[in-house]
Amino acid sequence: MARPQVGLCLSAGGAKGLAHIGVLLVLEEEGIPIDLITGTSMGAVIGVLYGCGLRPRLIQRLVGSLRRKHWLDVTFPRMGLIAGERFLELMKMLSRGRDFADLRLPVAVVATDLERGEEVVLKSGPVAEAVRASSSIPGVFAPIRLDGRLLVDGAVLNRLPIKLAKEMGAEIVIASDVGWEVGERKITNIFDVIMQSFDIAQKELTQYIIPTADVLIAPELSHIPMLAMEQSAQCIHAGIEATRKAIPAIKERLVECGVAGL
Repeated sequence: MARPQVGLCLSAGGAKGLAHIGVLLVLEEEGIPIDLITGTSMGAVIGVLYGCGLRPRLIQRLVGSLRRKHWLDVTFPRMGLIAGERFLELMKMLSRGRDFADLRLPVAVVATDLERGEEVVLKSGPVAEAVRASSSIPGVFAPIRLDGRLLVDGAVLNRLPIKLAKEMGAEIVIASDVGWEVGERKITNIFDVIMQSFDIAQKELTQYIIPTADVLIAPELSHIPMLAMEQSAQCIHAGIEATRKAIPAIKERLVECGVAGL
């Protein structure tokens, strides 16, 4: 009998989502099979790069070498503070212009149609444009028009696409959720206003989704600001530690479902 399909779901979370690199590092080391990936925002970035064939160690090195000038292009605030063109070009380079059909395993990412108020699943066409759409934090990144839709960050409606993984055929879903930080935060600038508002909305949306995963990996990242890309090492380490703690539960669930050799 064929073993059950294992889906990996990677949450949104800005810089905190770099913890997903640590998650992938440990899952590979432990021989945990990954048959498909769903992701939102930073989860989409990491999931697509992995689907393109980049190993977690290479993604880790690439992230560590990135500087703000490589992906930030501040613009006059018409529909966003950051134009997003540099980020799009960076994703085109890292993905080598691949389409979803070219990836080594099925990957789907989530965006939000700003005009229609609908969730949009992107799993065909160029991956760079899809990731750019899925990562467009409203008010921070300018929206991108793709296939006639004006798209922003998928986390507006679905920051942890577990249901999507199941719809794609996953019988076991491992979810990596980097969480949100809602509490007494010092608000000093427009980025703080946007990110705090985003976190409040995500908290309410996600609390009903998390229990639907078979196993949850939850890195502790409450001390990391969502835009602190320079703290990538701490985020990745948190992902490694959380995944190591979750490995017994993951293996137990896989064995229960008939996966041998773990």
